[in-house]
Amino acid sequence: MRPTAPLLALTLLLCTLAGGAEAQLRGHGGPVRALSVTADGRGAVSGSFDQSAILWSIEEGTARQVLRVHEGAVNAVLALPDGGAVTGGEEGRIALWRPGGTRPAATFAEHQGPIVALALSPDGTRLASASWDGTARLRPLAGGEAQVFEGHKGNVNGVAFTRDGRLVTAGYDATLRIWPLDGSDAVRIVTLPTPLNTVAVAPDGEIVAGGADSSVRLFSPDGAERAVIEIGPSPVIALALSPDGGRVAAATVAGSVSVIDRKAGKPLFNLVGPGLPVWSLAFRSDAELVTGGGDRLIRRWDMRTGQPIGMLAMARPHDDLAAYAGDRGAEVFRACAACHSLTPDGGNRAGPTLSGVFGRRIATAEGYNFSDALKKLDIVWNAETIAKLFEVGPARYTPGTKMPEQTVGSAADREALVRFLEKATQAH
Repeated sequence: MRPTAPLLALTLLLCTLAGGAEAQLRGHGGPVRALSVTADGRGAVSGSFDQSAILWSIEEGTARQVLRVHEGAVNAVLALPDGGAVTGGEEGRIALWRPGGTRPAATFAEHQGPIVALALSPDGTRLASASWDGTARLRPLAGGEAQVFEGHKGNVNGVAFTRDGRLVTAGYDATLRIWPLDGSDAVRIVTLPTPLNTVAVAPDGEIVAGGADSSVRLFSPDGAERAVIEIGPSPVIALALSPDGGRVAAATVAGSVSVIDRKAGKPLFNLVGPGLPVWSLAFRSDAELVTGGGDRLIRRWDMRTGQPIGMLAMARPHDDLAAYAGDRGAEVFRACAACHSLTPDGGNRAGPTLSGVFGRRIATAEGYNFSDALKKLDIVWNAETIAKLFEVGPARYTPGTKMPEQTVGSAADREALVRFLEKATQAH
């Protein structure tokens, strides 16, 4: 069920009241997976595990519009020069949004796996996408057939353009690939000792890649490695370059952000945040960085000092499970807490709220965008069906689900989880 106009208006109002002109922008119901800043630095678009994208006025600290069309996490976003945006979702679709539009002007569904990265060509006419289907695609924004780039053995995690318009891709297969413009030359393949999670290109053409080995690597435009910068101990999952190209911001799963002097190939300082995964980041200017993370907030940072702009709330988000300390079922549920709330005021996140789930038919939670496949299933949630879901796994028990594949192998743990959910999800 999609939000009604009054609900959307209320969402925007709450975002406005909560955001203020402070260090944090609040509005998403799940981790902030993707960020892109407008060319003038005054606005941004963000994507979240809660299946929405939000258009922001950073200076006002307000959400201007919520975009909903994806049937899964919004993993990639791109602010366009004309004020529009592009969003890429877990379900494999790309949506093109024109300024002020409430529905996409166009959607593209050629990818067969989650979209995880987007890039705009230097001349602003072509859109590149990277997907876990093992391909990258390049399409004219004005319309036309997409060109397919195949060769990676597994997920393509990052995509960027060189200064002359060639495509650069980074893959889980531990290769960086530089593709020729017209296909007449061989693809330049750089094999590395680690899977790559993200890639960017500096204004002078140098290529920057972040890997699972906690390193940032710098390459010449032709793929020759210049430097390896260790920022550990966790995998690098997002990169951003300052507008002048002088600095690289590298985010890790552990929640740290290292700011690197690119020319010197050395870290300058680390941003000290709440210790949660930082999934996304982007420079507003050479002097300011914005980050999005597991705490559902967008934070602003002064790049001259490495300090937060405004008051930084260092406390972790409210722990819904604190009241159930010592309950084995609550501990089992912790793996689910990032995607599902337990109470009515917790709302929908990447997955629907579990408030009142017992006795509820599958795919009927209000306000959540369920897949058509789930709507056709004849399942009512109770102790037996919930236990079965975690015994055989979501993909087998609920085909068409967006839920990450996971099982609870222990029968005792499944029973404890069900008992916990019975008491914790009672609607009040």
